[in-house]
Amino acid sequence: MNHRQQPGSLSTRLLVSQIGVSVAMALTMIVVAAIAGPPLFEAHMKEAGHDSPELLAHSQEAFSAAGALALGMGLAIAATGAVIVSVLITRRLRRSLTDLGDAAARISDGDYELRVEPADSRELATLAASFNTMAGKLATVEGSRRRLLTDLAHEIRTPLASMEICVESLEDGAIEPGPRAWQILSSQIDRISHLADDLGQVSAAEEGRLNLEPRPSDPNALAETAVLAARDGFERKQVELQLHPYRGDALWTEADPARIGQVLGNLLSNALRHTPSGGRVEITVTPDRDRVNLQVTDNGDGIAEEHLQRIFERFYRVDAARDREHGGTGVGLAISRAIARAHGGELSAASAGLGKGTTITLSLPIAKGSSEKLHTAP
Repeated sequence: MNHRQQPGSLSTRLLVSQIGVSVAMALTMIVVAAIAGPPLFEAHMKEAGHDSPELLAHSQEAFSAAGALALGMGLAIAATGAVIVSVLITRRLRRSLTDLGDAAARISDGDYELRVEPADSRELATLAASFNTMAGKLATVEGSRRRLLTDLAHEIRTPLASMEICVESLEDGAIEPGPRAWQILSSQIDRISHLADDLGQVSAAEEGRLNLEPRPSDPNALAETAVLAARDGFERKQVELQLHPYRGDALWTEADPARIGQVLGNLLSNALRHTPSGGRVEITVTPDRDRVNLQVTDNGDGIAEEHLQRIFERFYRVDAARDREHGGTGVGLAISRAIARAHGGELSAASAGLGKGTTITLSLPIAKGSSEKLHTAP
């Protein structure tokens, strides 16, 4: 069986290459001096009027000895300096790379809070900064993973507890087998199934695995379709629902109507849930430079400032108890934001505070030349 040979040390390679360059330089200088030096010296002596053979031989011997001594001493000093500098540089480089390697090993063992000190060279400092950025992102991902597992365990535990109580009641005879018991069990099974579907959707969206079928779409039509689908629920709760379409020139966006309809439907559902009877929800379509904004605004509960940046996290709830009573899984906004980003857009929230309503803005890129695409589309 072949064993893969371990690579050599980088510092040793650098030192050997420096010594090799120094030796090659020394040999080149010696050869050039030996070949070109004597003829040039002799020619200059003759031009100066010293053409005696004995004088030329003696002078050439003295020149060769002095040149060899000077050249040898210079090369020795240069080689020694090159070796010393190489050793210092390679030791510092090796220390920095070793620190990075040790830090990477500790992070792979779960120490995500570890950071490395920036080095004194630009390249190594850039590498250290990139490493620290990577470590920070890994810490964030790990925190999200732990929070996800905790929240998921809690979400599954709630319907399972209801099912367990129902089964125990059936065993004890507290309730009779029949439609009521089956309804309880069926509703909790549906809740778990809904949770699994939502998790699958948000994972697919965040990982870019959504099957999108974008085509030139009219934002006004997208908003109108969402309003028509949600109107019955608003009328039952007696909450006013208004649509304010864009009245300017033709405006198009490249979007999957079904997915954007899913986002708008979720935003309208959330607005209805948090708006009391007699309240008002508005959906407004407005262009903004190279984007078109679809804003869903309500005059309901509002959101405190500390919650605004977290409402798009999976399982995060501003009012957990009330949302559970309404059967929410806490991933709707996370799915909606992932769908928006898959379209090259964004989803953002704004609120003046508790009791002052909320505005959720879906921002989508305006399609360039989409009018022509629309007319030529089959």
